[in-house]
Amino acid sequence: MDITIRVQEAPFDMAYGYEASIGGRTDIGGVVSFTGLVRDFNETPDVTGLTLEHYPGMTESTLQRIAEEAGERWALSAVTIIHRVGHMRPGDAIVRVLVASAHRREAFEACDFIMDWLKTQAPFWKKEHGRHGDYWVKERHSDIEDAARW
Repeated sequence: MDITIRVQEAPFDMAYGYEASIGGRTDIGGVVSFTGLVRDFNETPDVTGLTLEHYPGMTESTLQRIAEEAGERWALSAVTIIHRVGHMRPGDAIVRVLVASAHRREAFEACDFIMDWLKTQAPFWKKEHGRHGDYWVKERHSDIEDAARW
């Protein structure tokens, strides 16, 4: 299984990873992707931006471990995880996960698993900025419940 992990401040090309995931192979039956975007609401209705911080080195190795775990659970051909850090505004892409597999069900389940584990295990800290001030976003109980499914 090919794994690509990128943590970066710069915006990413939405097409990045698709061709690399397929690579001219004919044994891949599907590529599933998820892209997470900055919303203009969360704990308050007036989010004007957010800042994501991370622990360099640890973040990449955690994302690698999550991708490898997905590959142990499902027969995957490729996994690409791109995650942004730094300051972003509503509408900006934060994360992109692409999963390639011979079968669609495995690709869908693995992509869902990766996002659930990424939200609960990867060392990212999110500070939201709004008209009423800045605040650190706390872990949601629903995210913990989602990750516990696996």
